[in-house]
Amino acid sequence: LFEIRVFGRATGGVAEGMIARAGEQIAGLNAHLERALGGGEYFNGTTFGWGDLSVVPHVNAAAGVNGFAPPAGSALARWLDRVRERPSVQRVSAEAMATMSGFEMLPQLIEAGMFVREYRDHRLEWMLRSGGTDIVLSGMQRKNIRFSTEID
Repeated sequence: LFEIRVFGRATGGVAEGMIARAGEQIAGLNAHLERALGGGEYFNGTTFGWGDLSVVPHVNAAAGVNGFAPPAGSALARWLDRVRERPSVQRVSAEAMATMSGFEMLPQLIEAGMFVREYRDHRLEWMLRSGGTDIVLSGMQRKNIRFSTEID
């Protein structure tokens, strides 16, 4: 979603369609996480741990930044509320948000050719799966999308 909302890779109907598709995908991931959480208080069972640390940035961003929260009243929504109360999660979330200062300039930097985004793994896959093939091809042609450097 940051490719659309932050980097401005699509607008209008294309952006709306991709955002809707992302909402469907996030709903599916949230359902998967709900099943993985099961009846546990945390992904590690009764204590906050590595499993929770792996999940919280993604669920928190999907809910807080992108507007795709877990269903109200679900075990995953209750888990998110619980982990958001933790001082460590609050601190790291605040620090992550602080690093985004200046991101509003990225669409102009991309347009001017001053910022080249590396597409790999999840970024490329999401764009191709979600209707962004033309965006990737255009970015490659305009040289504001690149792939990892080949090592000779």
